[in-house]
Amino acid sequence: MRPPAMLASLLLGGAALMPQATAAEPADASAWVIDPARPGDSLPPAGGSLFDALFAESRDGRSVHRLPFPFEALLARVDAQLAGGPLRRVLVPLGRSLQRTAAGPEAFGFPRYLAAVDAEPAPGAPLLKDRLYIGYQEKTAVLEVISYNEAAGRFEFQLVKDYRAGGRPQVFYANRHVCFACHQNGAPIFSRALWDETNANPAMAAQLAAEGRAFHGFAVARGVDTPYAIDVGVRRANRFALTQRLWREGCGGGEAGLRCRAGLFAAALRLRLADGHAPPFDAAFDAAVAQPLRAAAARQWPGGLAVGRSDIPNRNPLQGLDAWPEAPAARVARSHVAARFEPLLPRPADTVWRADSPGALAEAVAGLADFARGGEWLPFEAALARQGRRLPRAEWLFECTPLPASRASRCRGLDAAGGVSLRFEPAGRIEGLTAAASAPRAAIVLRPLAPGRWQPAEALRLPGGDGLHEVDARGLAAGSGRLRLMLRPDSRALARVMDTLLADTAGRALFDGRPIPRADIFVALLFALGAPPAPRPAQQWPEARLESAPGPGQGSATRGVLAGFHTWCAACHLSADSVPPNFLAGPAKQLEARIRQCAPRIYIRLAMARLPAAARDKTPMPPDTLLPALGSDAARWAAGPDRAALEAAVAAMLQSETGRAPDPETLLAGGYEALRPCLAQR
Repeated sequence: MRPPAMLASLLLGGAALMPQATAAEPADASAWVIDPARPGDSLPPAGGSLFDALFAESRDGRSVHRLPFPFEALLARVDAQLAGGPLRRVLVPLGRSLQRTAAGPEAFGFPRYLAAVDAEPAPGAPLLKDRLYIGYQEKTAVLEVISYNEAAGRFEFQLVKDYRAGGRPQVFYANRHVCFACHQNGAPIFSRALWDETNANPAMAAQLAAEGRAFHGFAVARGVDTPYAIDVGVRRANRFALTQRLWREGCGGGEAGLRCRAGLFAAALRLRLADGHAPPFDAAFDAAVAQPLRAAAARQWPGGLAVGRSDIPNRNPLQGLDAWPEAPAARVARSHVAARFEPLLPRPADTVWRADSPGALAEAVAGLADFARGGEWLPFEAALARQGRRLPRAEWLFECTPLPASRASRCRGLDAAGGVSLRFEPAGRIEGLTAAASAPRAAIVLRPLAPGRWQPAEALRLPGGDGLHEVDARGLAAGSGRLRLMLRPDSRALARVMDTLLADTAGRALFDGRPIPRADIFVALLFALGAPPAPRPAQQWPEARLESAPGPGQGSATRGVLAGFHTWCAACHLSADSVPPNFLAGPAKQLEARIRQCAPRIYIRLAMARLPAAARDKTPMPPDTLLPALGSDAARWAAGPDRAALEAAVAAMLQSETGRAPDPETLLAGGYEALRPCLAQR
């Protein structure tokens, strides 16, 4: 059989025959939400990235990118879209990105800049929270961008080249096979605490300060709060794929699936309206959402859905170093990433979602609540409140008993407020309002309206999404009796507007199982609530491009053992990018010379596969996570004849240079980064 179809366009003539690929699965028989061996097409299957949307403009009737320079100007454009604070910014002089060695011995003079959005959007602005990440390496004039594509329901990976003063920046979509080798859940990754690679590490900050330069507005020293915020945002971003999978497939098809998705979105809206305080799911939710979701999920994923890990081990590149060395080679050596810290290492599942677990439905709703937001949120919330005011008030009734040695009362909900409890203080406070298993709310301050009657000092909603209109304590005597909470029934208004959508052909289409049409749902909701948003021009996307590999390529001229490099390495090394080294790109007659130049590093990467994992100084190549796409796995690759043949070929090249057979220990005596650079002279 030939290699899998998804790699066919990358593997050129002369390739060795291989078995059909099989999908990698987690060890516990659950299914990957995102299979790292199946990254999908590098170009968007629909829509475009948020980065494209932010930096596109119309010119001569077509959409093109216009990127402000310098870097702080580009980030200012993003900051202007945010209401909850600017981008989070950190400096990473000695990191683990593909650009890790780009600055060479000047790692602190040219650190990697990393910016991430974890703030809510300004009114009318696109939803960027947890959906936009930008890395910048000034030395190579390259931006690395990860941003969300709502139409495709996935993160896109892009490169901006020639981003420099006087340059002509070019935006390309990246090779997803390369990206997924590290970004195994198809989303951003980040270090665990204490984030010692960043300038939250005092030693890193001190060395950066010694450079005596400004870093595009990035603070030289900062606390751990910023990398912590990025880490938390990255974790949220890695749950998006689970939410999309449950939305598209978890509810099943047909009318039941449509109503299941609509019920999920309505529950997510109620959760957002109540600031994360959810009431117990009722019988209607159980019938419309819980039962179809559990049945479909149990049928499709009996072992559950595994979410890949987003965090990689903390690493301190300055560990054991008293002072930054003077010698350039010693400085470059500090960019070495040992195998145990490599983001290429296969990572186990972070969590496994199972439909029969107690919190499965709550997790599905909470995940969707991260899509029930955006620049449309405030107009939607206001329009819903206007509709709620037109409906008869709802009521929560409580039975209260006085607390000993206090004027306060402990109150237990009755009827509609069953499962809700609170502490009422006649001085004008409600403490510890708790619904079912949700965390207690912060204290609610009340202002007097009339004897025995109060209103909240600030607008707020209770679990379920209804607005608190009035607190009536006239039924209390000496702290004992009945307490009434009068509510504006926004949840009833929401139920009515969802019914309106489901009665309309266009509205029903929003819940047909495509990737979550977040913006379109909000437009439909606002229209049904009588507050249609201002018309927006249709998005015109810049041309989505992959950069062509230089030279005529290999064609079918490659024969013999060199053809094996195409079979096993082309997915990542036949490209226009010099990182990872594109030694397969270029004229066929020069392939052997290019492999000779790379031979020390190729040899090490091939030899690592036959060593025990604990003895490896570097991770093997191809990455273990890609091997299933090539019809193999780590054990078969390590023991197989194809790997042995490739190792023997580069070993022969090295022996012809030195007169002795190479071995990993001798080659690595000076460290991996001391090996001659691959394609250094190109």
